[in-house]
Amino acid sequence: MSFSANATDSPTVLDAAALARLAELDPQGSAGLVKRVLTTYASALERSRQELLLLRQPLQHEPLRHLAHTLKSSSASVGALALSALCAQVEHNVRAQPAGDIGTLLDAMQAEMQRVASAVQTMLRT
Repeated sequence: MSFSANATDSPTVLDAAALARLAELDPQGSAGLVKRVLTTYASALERSRQELLLLRQPLQHEPLRHLAHTLKSSSASVGALALSALCAQVEHNVRAQPAGDIGTLLDAMQAEMQRVASAVQTMLRT
């Protein structure tokens, strides 16, 4: 599995440098570390997408903040930097009391989650 070539196919979705850092932890690829990390991330991302739908109506502040915080870190580790940044914005907005109207931000987060999920699935198929 060649991550640098695949990652550059979608430079705005997954950061090649972040994927390269993951690959450095398993230089020969014999442990299949990157594939395992991406598989685990894909499963967690799908659960997060479903959870986000539930947390929006009605807006549940603390669980939403926790979801955004968790997804921010895991997304950064696999190179989903735009999603990580959106999660940071959601986390910040939820902490600000009152949170205000974050519907547009949550819509953007959901759309980016879909883009990332597609990019990860593409990488896993190669």
